[in-house]
Amino acid sequence: MATKPRTVTFLHFLFLAISLQPHYSNQLQQSQYETLARIKQQLNFPQELTTWTDNADFCNHAPSQILTLVCYEDNITQLHLTGDNQHRFPHFSDDFSTNSFFSNIAALPNLKVLSLVSLGLNGPLPPSVANFSSLEILNVSSNSFNGSIPTEISSLKNLQTLILDDNGFTGELPGWLSSSLPSLSVLSIKNNSLAGSFPYGLSAMANLRTLVLSANNLTGQVPELRNLTNLQILDLEDNNLGPQFPSLPTKLVSLVLKNNKFHSVVSHELSSCYQLQKLDLSSNELVGPFPYSLLSLNSLTYLNIGGNKFSGKLSKQSISCSAQLVFVNMSENRLTGDLPDCLTSSDGGIVSMYDGNCFSSRYGNQHPLSYCHSEALAVGISPKKTEEKRASSNGKAVLASSMVGGVVGAVALFGLAFIFVKREYTKQNQLIVGKVPLTRLIVDKASPSYTLQLLKDARYISETMKMGALGIPPYRTFVLDEIKEATNNFNHSNLIGEGSNGQVYKGWLTDGTVVAITSLKMRRRHGIHTYTNQLELISKLRHCHLVSAIGHCFECFQDDSSCVSRFFHVFEYVPNGTLRSFISDGKSGQKFTWTQRIAAGIGIAKGVQFLHNGIIPGIYSNRLKITDILLDHNLLVKISKYNVPLLTENRNSNEMQILLRGSKEKFGSMLSCEEKNDIYDFGVILLEIIVGRTIISSNDVNVSKDILSVSLAADSIARRSIIDPAVHKECSDDSLKTLIELCLRCLSNEPSERPSIEDVIWNLQFAAQVQDTWHLGSSSNGNSPVHAV
Repeated sequence: MATKPRTVTFLHFLFLAISLQPHYSNQLQQSQYETLARIKQQLNFPQELTTWTDNADFCNHAPSQILTLVCYEDNITQLHLTGDNQHRFPHFSDDFSTNSFFSNIAALPNLKVLSLVSLGLNGPLPPSVANFSSLEILNVSSNSFNGSIPTEISSLKNLQTLILDDNGFTGELPGWLSSSLPSLSVLSIKNNSLAGSFPYGLSAMANLRTLVLSANNLTGQVPELRNLTNLQILDLEDNNLGPQFPSLPTKLVSLVLKNNKFHSVVSHELSSCYQLQKLDLSSNELVGPFPYSLLSLNSLTYLNIGGNKFSGKLSKQSISCSAQLVFVNMSENRLTGDLPDCLTSSDGGIVSMYDGNCFSSRYGNQHPLSYCHSEALAVGISPKKTEEKRASSNGKAVLASSMVGGVVGAVALFGLAFIFVKREYTKQNQLIVGKVPLTRLIVDKASPSYTLQLLKDARYISETMKMGALGIPPYRTFVLDEIKEATNNFNHSNLIGEGSNGQVYKGWLTDGTVVAITSLKMRRRHGIHTYTNQLELISKLRHCHLVSAIGHCFECFQDDSSCVSRFFHVFEYVPNGTLRSFISDGKSGQKFTWTQRIAAGIGIAKGVQFLHNGIIPGIYSNRLKITDILLDHNLLVKISKYNVPLLTENRNSNEMQILLRGSKEKFGSMLSCEEKNDIYDFGVILLEIIVGRTIISSNDVNVSKDILSVSLAADSIARRSIIDPAVHKECSDDSLKTLIELCLRCLSNEPSERPSIEDVIWNLQFAAQVQDTWHLGSSSNGNSPVHAV
């Protein structure tokens, strides 16, 4: 995975270092004080800004959940205002107007970075944006701006980054972008309603590194882009672009053209993109021979050409795969022959999808050879764009609570096991006794009421005993009547979450155990036998720091009792909300002490360690957030989301978003990289634990990270001033420094410089020991550690 983007320059880092030193220079100019006062008034005096006073030293002001200020020489150079997903400011002052709000901000003459994210701002983007003459970065994503992109932005000659994502902008993509903003390196306007053609002027923006225009209504031909020699990320997904495949630069790292109307031959330049890691051309009508050389690109990890009309005959031995490749989707094309050995090897670690072609019958779910030779039939089954756009829209829905996210994430373990089943079936299907596959002989003997033989893997049992999974009820099979009784026949009062993937109910088993029960409707018919191995795998994810599954239940179709119509999964109920509610948003009514925060970090790290090492294969790149960490009745942390895909039958696309990884021995370097992704995400969680404010965007991470870096060279008083005020007097300086140093290592831009999960646990436990020693020493001296500084 690419390293996290950074928007804070070295110069800004220097600004932060200066701002944290003892403040001997003059305070902000009176005009800037007045500007901040007007902003506070327009935000209707939110509680987070109650410390703003006429005498406040804003340049040394600790960042809050909604506000980050950065100064240089007593001038405000960065202003970050961030709401949450429900908009932290749904009620502005009575006289609020977006235009006056922007006019007030424009009174800050040295502003270089302006980030206004998820504030609920609406209407057209005000013309007063032209007054931000010094601006280098503008981010107004996740608001409700509409209308056309104002030409006034063209006057911002120093602008390097423009992010307008997730708004309602309409009209055409402005042609003046290329002529008026020569320094622009990041342009992202995804998920809006832009229409019209792709401006040819964009092909002349030599400094452009990131171009994201996905989820709009752009039409027509994409111009030649080979002159964009610095372009690394190009994402044009979900538009109506085409028909000719665009010419491309060679430094691309990620290329996504999914869900468009390209129906030409693929450009030969793709094979020259030696840095390419992700390539998604799915759901178009691309034709011609499939360029096999793509499989062997050294950096490629993800390849999706599903839902096109690629033709050609593959052979088992003549095609090689990159050692980094972990996912290939070639389904629904016109390919013939035999799959390359590198895509079918049982120990290769590559997830490959190839249904709907004309490969040899040994692979299953293939069309007859005549199908791929018939152009008329090929035209008749072209992808239905409207259905896929609806799938994309549904994919944007999120579940109603953190428990829902955790439960759906765990239900998603089905997909991971489904890959195991598919591979085993493929291998067994090659062992023919007469004309009957051995696999069929096995599954025909399974009973629908078969209770899983769990915990039979000796290695798993020993790891589980070591890592503390005792106390979780044994996994078992439930009958439908038990599920109905537990939920009072799915009474609406028991519904605790609902989303595009199903519902989650709170339930009570007959022994009094409180559980969370997911209800998932199947969109494809599969027999009960299909899930036997899957559920055995799911049952192994049991650890004291994971939300664990307790059991399952099947409901079958009335007209076919052998096929599953609805699936129920039963999980332990975790009652105390998310870790964030005890750290930064205050919804729990109490905040964790410093000791509790260290203990929470240790618990999360041990849960991650189990995901990596406690099962085979390990589960990596889990994309953990602090809202995925739940707390049980003893305030013990539990991870509620893992990197496993949803069942493919419950997606409108065959794409597996998250991949099953290969053997640890053969793909050690790849798994090491995957592990480091989790370490980075743990670092973001640890950052919020330390500073005690919500961390949402990459800007938040970068600003806070630089502040932590500078604090290490400062004295203990300055260091305490940057952490959560709720705990800054009760932590030892040594434990604080240990956590800050660990956090910075976890957030390193270089994955190789991030610590291992074992190193993380060791440092956290060391910080806990140092804290305990300091606490005992303070108590024995008659000093309360709460007041010691």
